Amino acid sequence: MEHSFTPVIREILTKHFGVSGEDIFQQSPLLQYINIKTKSVSKGSKARSSYANLYTIYVLLKDYIDRGFNSTKKNYSSAEGAKFTDLLQKARELPFGAKLQNHSFNNRLNDEFKRYFTSCDFLPVIRDLSSQRYWICENLIRINVTGKWHSLANAIVDIIDAYIVAKQDAFNNFTLACKKMQTVSQVDHQAIIDYLQSLLEPNVDARIFEIASYAILKCYYSKTVIYWGWSRKNIKDDSLTLYKTGRTNVNDGGIDFVMKPLGRFFRLLKPLISKSIFWILIKFSIIL
Repeated sequence: MEHSFTPVIREILTKHFGVSGEDIFQQSPLLQYINIKTKSVSKGSKARSSYANLYTIYVLLKDYIDRGFNSTKKNYSSAEGAKFTDLLQKARELPFGAKLQNHSFNNRLNDEFKRYFTSCDFLPVIRDLSSQRYWICENLIRINVTGKWHSLANAIVDIIDAYIVAKQDAFNNFTLACKKMQTVSQVDHQAIIDYLQSLLEPNVDARIFEIASYAILKCYYSKTVIYWGWSRKNIKDDSLTLYKTGRTNVNDGGIDFVMKPLGRFFRLLKPLISKSIFWILIKFSIIL
């Protein structure tokens, strides 16, 4: 698979292994898996960022390196594994990782890896359920190319670091653009409309799309007043208010927004949303 982040992977491998980098890339199932899981750099709201699976690999490799197994002849397979609680804490400290769950450490990463590489005899995560200790599969991070053994640990850590930076840059650019829009005159409605429309493009990150859609809908409905009550004598007026109910999980059908006092629910289903409808909402929200 080739995508916009693949050249970055190749560049890092060349930096670590020179002319052997391409052969290592082609022969390593783990590198091929990481290549698949980093394709969301240039994808849109339906592409998973895969932080959980990548961060599981990352923290296990960091533990492997930090304990000196990458550069010594110590027997890693007989060494005490890393504690699950420590690994999960380190994963949650990484950018975008605060809400990570335990699934990737337990089954999800191994199951998905096996689906991609059915003929591979190894799985990335080795675990002991009784002791809650974890290891990275050393057979997947050591590879023999042209008669020489290479450790992939440092290279993979660098690749995932580069992926994190790429994802952070995309979000930081969004923040900077929002600040820039604050300086745009409120008279220049078209500039604001053009900017908001750009946040609804197919290649926009899911989190950015959620923020933009929420802001548009919240503004749009806030200008609507309803009159309601339990009896004719107790009628009151209320502005419609939209609330965020959680964080984006683009492959789930969960509820993202709830409206009070009507109790309406909104789901984040970007591919089903008409851009023309959103354009009307944007323009209506800005002009009023």
